[in-house]
Amino acid sequence: MTPAPPDRDSQTSSVPEWGGAGRGVTDGAQMKQPGERKAHLSRYNVKSFSGSTSFQKTAKLMSMKTKAAVLVLSFAVLLFVVVGSLGGVHASSNDGSYRQLQVYSEVLQRVQNEYVEEPNIPKVTDGALHGLLESLDSNSSYMSADAYKAYKEHKSTSKGGIGAVISKRFGYADVVTVLPGSAAEKAGIEPTDIFESIEGQSTRDMSLPEIRNLLAGAPGSSVDVAVVRARRAEPQKVVIAREVENIPAVTDKMMEEGIGYVKAETLTRGKAQEIAAKINALQKSGAKKILLDLRNCAEGDEGEGIAVANLFLNHGTITYLQGQKYPREAFNADPAKAITTLPVAVLVNKATAGAAEIVAAAILENARGDVVGDKTFGDGSVQKTIDLPDGGALILSVAKYYSPSGKAIQDEAITPNVLVADADDNIAPEDEEQTPEQQAKPKNTVDDQLNKAVEVLKSRSS
Repeated sequence: MTPAPPDRDSQTSSVPEWGGAGRGVTDGAQMKQPGERKAHLSRYNVKSFSGSTSFQKTAKLMSMKTKAAVLVLSFAVLLFVVVGSLGGVHASSNDGSYRQLQVYSEVLQRVQNEYVEEPNIPKVTDGALHGLLESLDSNSSYMSADAYKAYKEHKSTSKGGIGAVISKRFGYADVVTVLPGSAAEKAGIEPTDIFESIEGQSTRDMSLPEIRNLLAGAPGSSVDVAVVRARRAEPQKVVIAREVENIPAVTDKMMEEGIGYVKAETLTRGKAQEIAAKINALQKSGAKKILLDLRNCAEGDEGEGIAVANLFLNHGTITYLQGQKYPREAFNADPAKAITTLPVAVLVNKATAGAAEIVAAAILENARGDVVGDKTFGDGSVQKTIDLPDGGALILSVAKYYSPSGKAIQDEAITPNVLVADADDNIAPEDEEQTPEQQAKPKNTVDDQLNKAVEVLKSRSS
């Protein structure tokens, strides 16, 4: 997608203050969620799922005919919404689209009148709306009135969670990353695991808010999930004890040849301040270069990512927001907030998402430093919630974050200028008899990505 050039409505924003919230929208509550793992689906071997679960059948056997039927029906449902809102307005410039809507209306009528048995129209409509919204991107979704009511009630009372970042893949709940020391890690959950069901309910037709709602709950309570993992034929039942989620602190250390190493597990509010403090301390201790490790950093606020990038940049564009009805809003580096001119390298991998991708893109495309590792996740958008007359809701993506050169981060992710594959890309098959909790995750004693980043930094002059 090529962003439109700036116009009279374009805006330029300074970098937010420490811990600033991400950008909002004017009508509707903002919701930021990890994006769809588009960049990595080609690497994920669907054939490795050889069982007969509903997930495996869906991933392997969903035919083009079925997909087309869902899409046609989705647009047919949309017809009633669109035509209802148009009232007496006649199609003119949108004449072609109007004719297509007439076709979809005809399809729905045929389904109602000629399907082998009388269809359950409310159920069909609900499924069609799910398909319509999720065909846009994994962050857009539809919630029925009952689901939306339950979501709002549960959200206000949930104080605990499992400590994992969740997106959707193949239509199911997908684990992007797991926080160190979290309940999910203790239960043996790993990145790229798929939750086929939660509490016996398939995640296939759930929106992301519903999925996250089910995983959250009171600390000490438990949640049952069915885990599908590559190299395993059958899903495994896992019980995860919810905990109060503790966000890991930013860590640092001095490495060889004056390389200051900083590791951030998240870029949640306040992390920019923590990172700044670590960099300042390392510089006082004699650091000559900075290595910022953002691998598995998938949780955070885009505003915090902008603030982190500004620590290294005293000029240039960090990122910008833009949507069909959302005027371009640029975030430029504030020279007063840059704290270091030392050579820098950023470590990323497939679980680097959202705010962390903004940091990597800004440093790479402003030629401020190197980005080392694997292609990132691909996330960066703003959603708003639209309440529907029947009590349901639409969650719709309204703007995307772009890299300085104009690449939509959610669509293209970030490709490092120094590519090094993730260490877990070549893990041996697991014991089929063990549960995820029993499986000892293979420990790679050699960190190729880290070693390469150190090598790259050594070659850069201070």
